[in-house]
Amino acid sequence: EARERPERKPKPETKPETKPKRGRGRPRKGGAVERPERRLERQRDMGLDETVRDLPKARAVGTRRNAKGRRGSWTGCRPRIDAADGEVPVSCLLTSASPRDSQAAIPLAKMTGGRVTYLYELMDSAYDAPEIHRHGEQSGHVPIIDVNPRRDKALKEIREMEPRARANVNIPDPKAIRYSNRSTVERVNARLKDEFGGRHVRVRGHAKVFAHIMFGILVLAIDQLQRYML
Repeated sequence: EARERPERKPKPETKPETKPKRGRGRPRKGGAVERPERRLERQRDMGLDETVRDLPKARAVGTRRNAKGRRGSWTGCRPRIDAADGEVPVSCLLTSASPRDSQAAIPLAKMTGGRVTYLYELMDSAYDAPEIHRHGEQSGHVPIIDVNPRRDKALKEIREMEPRARANVNIPDPKAIRYSNRSTVERVNARLKDEFGGRHVRVRGHAKVFAHIMFGILVLAIDQLQRYML
């Protein structure tokens, strides 16, 4: 949370051309519906610098559901952290608070891939998108992403039944065992807020806030590495 007001969108000087309204209901069979290209689709053909520049950085209002299922909102920004085993942060980006978590997954993966060699990409259900799966596989990694059933009731029932079936025959799921290590990044986020100044930001502007966060990330990485050296 930052001491800033949400940035207002500038009003267009000229009125946009009115597009013909499409009729209500499902389109006819074989009829194409035009829709703007999503950010995840654009990131597929972009380089690292382009994907980072494409992420919004203006102050905005963010909404997030906590572990108890309660939805809360704040004004400011959101750090995106990629952490390795041992709670060591490897990459970090700072975006507006409004974009979804999935929009920063591909830029973080590209940034981390240029720094370290790794095998698995562990993400929760907020990152369950075909573009993220495809990027991980094309990069030679194994994406282990929690399935988001959304409104698919059949898929939701399968998710609930599969762990019970495996427990009955005593066959553990290797992906579930590896996915349990995903809590590493949650501990990194908690330590950044509680111990390294991430909870109280006294500066304004993307550059200053990013510098404030990165000083905390730097000290956190050094602290974790020293624990392995002692």
